[in-house]
Amino acid sequence: MGQFVEFDSNGDAVRAYLSSQGDEKKPGILLCHAWWGLNDFFVGLADRLSAEGYTVLAPDLFGGHTAITIPEAEALATNLEQDGGEKAITIEQAALDYLLGLPNVAGNRVGAIGFSLGAAYAGYLAALRPEVAAVVVFYGGPYYGGEGGYAGHTHAATQGHFALNDDYEPVEPIREVEADLKKAGKAVDFYFYPDSGHWFFESNRPDAYNAAAAQLAWERTLVFLHSILKEANNA
Repeated sequence: MGQFVEFDSNGDAVRAYLSSQGDEKKPGILLCHAWWGLNDFFVGLADRLSAEGYTVLAPDLFGGHTAITIPEAEALATNLEQDGGEKAITIEQAALDYLLGLPNVAGNRVGAIGFSLGAAYAGYLAALRPEVAAVVVFYGGPYYGGEGGYAGHTHAATQGHFALNDDYEPVEPIREVEADLKKAGKAVDFYFYPDSGHWFFESNRPDAYNAAAAQLAWERTLVFLHSILKEANNA
């Protein structure tokens, strides 16, 4: 359904998966993968989103490498973030520019969806770039280290899906972000799923996958993206 493409990021060629159905203009979505890399699950998810009427770009932060085990994933993430995440956010910004320049992307406001490590970069991107109108994060916080934090910088509506039994992403910091967004008058909907842990959305992780929670989160995500991106690009 889609194809692998390359775009330039600070002089480096970056691989990405681009998925879109038909030639008509559709809202754009940037998909930020988890620390497993751009594996078959995230490629398939890009196709699922494009089937719902979006042009989806999933940049590969790991240059074609993927992980199966947690130690492998930790090694990939550690190598990526030796510079504190500057390379990764530079890639995500270049990916956003590439997405916005595609002829079949409607308007100049897009969505970003991220998972775990990718959620952090989706939030970081939305704090830096007003072109991001909608952010969906899964079991990872939308954080920003600048003064005022994420709530003080983002222009995006934010939806989050979090597990109540998560050894990697505790609830309290997420609740603080939620409170800050509400205090700042920003649109925010955070959902917390009982009997779920980290990676509950990823069907290729049988140790963590929760089918009921994943389906509910998917339905909520589609409603949110449709509502926000339709309004943003008709404004």
